[in-house]
Amino acid sequence: MKDHQSDTTSQGTGESSDSLTNRQGHPVTDNQNIRTVGNRGPSTLENYDFIEKISHFDRERIPERVVHARGAGAHGYFEAYGKVGDEPIAKYTRAKLFQEAGKRTPLFVRFSTVAGGMESPETARDPRGFAVKFYTEDGNWDLVGNNLKIFFIRDAMKFSDMIHAFKPDPVSNLSNPERMFDFLSRTPEATHMVTFLFSPWGIPANYRQMQGSGVNTYKWVNKDGEAVLIKYHWEPLKQGIKNLTQKEAHEIQGKNVSHATQDLYEAIKNGDYPEWELCVQIMSDDYHPELDFDPLDDTKLWPTDQFPFLKVGKMVLNKNPENYFNEVEQAAFGTGVLVDGLDFSDDKMLQGRTFSYSDTQRYRVGTNYLQLPINAPKKRVATNQRGGQMSFYVDTAPGQNPHVNYEPSVTGGLKEAEQIGKVHEPHYNDKLVRETIDRPNNFGQAGDTYRSFEDWEREELISNLVDALSVCRAEIQNKMIEYFTNADKDYGKQVKDGLAKAMESRTDTSHTSTVDADEATNKSRQMGHEADPY
Repeated sequence: MKDHQSDTTSQGTGESSDSLTNRQGHPVTDNQNIRTVGNRGPSTLENYDFIEKISHFDRERIPERVVHARGAGAHGYFEAYGKVGDEPIAKYTRAKLFQEAGKRTPLFVRFSTVAGGMESPETARDPRGFAVKFYTEDGNWDLVGNNLKIFFIRDAMKFSDMIHAFKPDPVSNLSNPERMFDFLSRTPEATHMVTFLFSPWGIPANYRQMQGSGVNTYKWVNKDGEAVLIKYHWEPLKQGIKNLTQKEAHEIQGKNVSHATQDLYEAIKNGDYPEWELCVQIMSDDYHPELDFDPLDDTKLWPTDQFPFLKVGKMVLNKNPENYFNEVEQAAFGTGVLVDGLDFSDDKMLQGRTFSYSDTQRYRVGTNYLQLPINAPKKRVATNQRGGQMSFYVDTAPGQNPHVNYEPSVTGGLKEAEQIGKVHEPHYNDKLVRETIDRPNNFGQAGDTYRSFEDWEREELISNLVDALSVCRAEIQNKMIEYFTNADKDYGKQVKDGLAKAMESRTDTSHTSTVDADEATNKSRQMGHEADPY
């Protein structure tokens, strides 16, 4: 270092290898004082170093995600088993990352909550995002899902309304359960998801000890262009699964609102690498009239006795991010990011998400978000896309004529790739309509799930629902009780009885936020300590 310093000094730069510079590469010789008229006088406009520094600081935050704003992430790899269950995987898909036993594909994972903002607590009762970016030899594959295996709605038309209902009140900016249940009470297909969310499964203990799911129905395509329907599931291996009760979550939140981020970071730092096994369920690509639900309906589980979990590989997370913003915050996922051998189903939610997710990233991170290292494929890229905000290199091929940014061309431009494997070409012959699916079965699986819970899980479910519904108007309460009763008579009765008891004991029926939040606000008025002005 001394030799380097003396070298640079002798050249008249005054710099060493660790000297501070501005973004233009100019050495910064005073990073403590702006330039002023006298040591206490007004500053001048030509303070370039200060203006660059503060103007960049003013722009340090990109727009936060509308959903999944609060998150943590890690790097790792996916190791293929070369089979699906006991069968050769090539029977079902030609996707290269799955074919060879022991083959490792680098990846990045981002875990998140859904409804809260960036600084919201990780103990929230909320689904958890579970998004995986595989950097495969054929380009990126994003498997974007949640910890819970189903969702609230089955049609993308309702998504923005659902999120608005779950977000804080646009006037008071306070969370209010009545807004959420106002929407849910007119959305009967959400009953199954509500049953999971208000049980202990609604608050995973941390990110390591939770399941993951693709939620939507996808397809696998083999070399002959034949397709099957697929559901993806991440199952924790050595670390197991843990959920929290509401009381436990409150205790943790009182001391740490970032406990899950800290838990993931420390586990990887200490060499306790979390692992998940990737399993799939496979179903033939047809209507399946023998089922009492539509297999494309993302509010439903596929019964495992008919469609068992088949193991295809495992994921290991073994490296923490080097910079949270560059990697975790700017990581951009999309359900439309598939590689050869993987395909979309006609799942209405998947079709809507496929546009929305990538469109969001172009707005949030920028037109050229795929040039950022965390999002860029780890293979060659050659496109005719040019310009746009923050374009800092051109995706050209070796020897490509730089004057040709279009295709087709005979003057040295890019050429189409050869199609390997037959194209999957599903056949359609029907009218274009705006209709719900014809097998909604909104309550059957919700009842199955309720009955499958352990006693303590059912008790926790009822307690949490009663707490949230107790601030709702009677017509909302009655409609939700109707839904729960349709799912299971005992389920409806327990909620009804619990609500009757809760409403009987309430002296103040007005509310602004949740029961706990209203109580805490009132306590703050009583508990404050007076002080003299200074």
